[in-house]
Amino acid sequence: MIEAKELTKVYREGRGIWNISFQVDPGTAFGFLGPNGAGKTTTIRLLMGFLKPDSGQVTINNHDCWREKTDVKKIVSYLPGELHFIENLTGLEFLDLIAGMHDDNLRIKKNRSYYMNSLELDPKIPIRKMSKGMKQKLGIISALMLDASVLILDEPTSGLDPLMQKVFIDLILEEKKKGKMLFMSSHQFVEIERTCEKVGIIREGTLLDVQSISQLREAEYQTFEIDVESEEDVELLKQSQLDIVPIQEGCYVIRVAGELDRLWLALAQVHVKRFRQRSQELEEAFMDFYR
Repeated sequence: MIEAKELTKVYREGRGIWNISFQVDPGTAFGFLGPNGAGKTTTIRLLMGFLKPDSGQVTINNHDCWREKTDVKKIVSYLPGELHFIENLTGLEFLDLIAGMHDDNLRIKKNRSYYMNSLELDPKIPIRKMSKGMKQKLGIISALMLDASVLILDEPTSGLDPLMQKVFIDLILEEKKKGKMLFMSSHQFVEIERTCEKVGIIREGTLLDVQSISQLREAEYQTFEIDVESEEDVELLKQSQLDIVPIQEGCYVIRVAGELDRLWLALAQVHVKRFRQRSQELEEAFMDFYR
């Protein structure tokens, strides 16, 4: 289990995180959502033992992430948000270097081949000639090939094209089937929605809430698009006290939270030319919650 209790780290300029508490159960995935500067990377650096907390504690499998950082690194595989490589090596030479730092070298190299094929990376290219997307693939491979029981990933799909983002999601779902525990910060709502059971929402160093994906979905608005015939219909809609936003003449978007009784009553009074429901992504639900 990953468990943070009232975790606080404040930098000299006054930014940081305050009294953050959460837990990630074995075999589950925890998504960490928030804008740049919200405190996501600071939290991950505390998890990895790169920073000492000012107060509070964070543990992984009962190992204190600061005092027992060596034990933590034996069970954790980490993908940083900002990747820095030895530029004069090829991708294969870099992966050989990482594999050589671990005991089960042969098994790691076998895993490596699987992930290189999945992500379509040519490992013979010098790292200095790789694009951002290729370097991101290299970082993902170096993290997944170690087959660690805990994965901590900071913005893992940054720089990947949509096709490779889907491949990455499929790989993460495979890792979860093996019973691995995942902590992932991201701006990509789709990958959080498809891979994580719980989401922590952070803003300006404060953890606003921890919710399940289903809870976040329940909090979302339903959005409808409607065309009406006349100005009289428009006035009747406005009198209904619904959340109505004009798109163009005679066409409106209506947002409804909770039960739809008030919407149906309003529509029964007007002449509707066209009516359809818009689908809402997790990102919209998240922004509703954030507001």
